[in-house]
Amino acid sequence: MSADEHLDPIPDSFILQPPVFHPVVPYVTTIFGGLYAGKMVMLQGVVPLRARRFQVDFQCGCCVHPRPDIAFHFNPRFYTVKPHVICNSLQGGLWQKEVRWPGVTLKRGASFLILFLFESKEVKVSVNGQHFLHYRYQLPLSRVDTLGIYGDILVKAVGFLNINPFVEGRREYPVGYPFLLYSPRLEVPCSRTLPRGLWPGQVIVVRGLILQEPKDFTLSLRDGTTHVPVTLRASFTDRTLAWVSSWGRKKLISAPFLFYPQRFFEVLLLCQEGGLKLALNGQGLGATSLDQKALEQLRELRITGSVHLYCVYC
Repeated sequence: MSADEHLDPIPDSFILQPPVFHPVVPYVTTIFGGLYAGKMVMLQGVVPLRARRFQVDFQCGCCVHPRPDIAFHFNPRFYTVKPHVICNSLQGGLWQKEVRWPGVTLKRGASFLILFLFESKEVKVSVNGQHFLHYRYQLPLSRVDTLGIYGDILVKAVGFLNINPFVEGRREYPVGYPFLLYSPRLEVPCSRTLPRGLWPGQVIVVRGLILQEPKDFTLSLRDGTTHVPVTLRASFTDRTLAWVSSWGRKKLISAPFLFYPQRFFEVLLLCQEGGLKLALNGQGLGATSLDQKALEQLRELRITGSVHLYCVYC
């Protein structure tokens, strides 16, 4: 894309903030688009062996003085006989009534995955895949635009995601697929085996960042004979996204084109009877048909193109 071209208007809900790897604490960053119901913040890290406490604050601004209001203050404490978490809100420089949550599963010297799931009236927090607490907002969620992380914590990754539209209403939390930290970027082309094919309920997750000068991007599913029953293809020449059949027939997907240089993306494919459902950045975009026998015979997921990959699950 040339420098004089303009990006097409895209709804805020379609835009995802790129993940951050190994930030130095204290760490403060703007939350692109602010917080809204259905947004998730994922925190991966390690609690140091001599940790006393750390805190994750969802703030209304980032000024130093006066101190910004804090809609949600998440504060694990390890220096007491019984480690616990304090939740609170700060308004006008005054802390409100704190809530204490005992039995925290965070442990000194151990790694963790914390998922903050923001709903319309409260935030839910899971630790290592298990629900831990919920906290009702004392301040409007729409005021929150800043994330602050402070204290005794080693942060490996911070991710900003939208809720998985395929599971909402059927379970308390979506699956919190972590970013792969042994290597922040996977090599492209990237291949993943599907030993048993695809079955109803199985989800494919692909997260990445478009390169500065993109040429192409494809996600293809192949069977054992290298036949390619279906491909998801992003065209940077005409800015379209389409399903491509094994005989080359294209079915355009009606959606804003998200694959611009240096933009983060998340592709979700849900296998269901009769085909695959697609979601981009947490927004459902319909489905493509594929019979169950063809789904079961798939043996490889292959990703090619002008992308940095951060996460591939299948």
